[in-house]
Amino acid sequence: MIQRIQSVFLLLAAIAAFSLFAFPFADSNTALEGSLLADQEYGIQDHVGLLALFCIAGGLSFVSIFLFNNRKNQLLVARIALVANIIGLVLAVILFVNDKVIAASTASVDDGMGLYLPILFTLFAILAQHFINKDEKLVRSMDRLR
Repeated sequence: MIQRIQSVFLLLAAIAAFSLFAFPFADSNTALEGSLLADQEYGIQDHVGLLALFCIAGGLSFVSIFLFNNRKNQLLVARIALVANIIGLVLAVILFVNDKVIAASTASVDDGMGLYLPILFTLFAILAQHFINKDEKLVRSMDRLR
């Protein structure tokens, strides 16, 4: 059913993934040429891999809301979204650390709201998977009302 709690968590995960378009990972006080901070903001638009991974994660978590009829497929799609998010988070951190080493001598770099959104996505996706598994166990159990 769409009104289940896992649907809410999956929707919150999709919102967290797509809100990365509005919130950058980091801000800088000066523009650095030849760096990801050339426009003073480091976001998912700065690297095509980040853009693809977080769009896949958000899209798959949104699509998995409507797979409520088949909980195994819903769980599989939610897990793929979680893996895409974790890979995107690791890639963002690697790119940010490499770029921060370059920028450390000339500019101060502050983390932004976007750095914490993939962590929220991970939390919401794990909670959604927990409740999908809980529903699957309830359907398989013999103790439910018929």
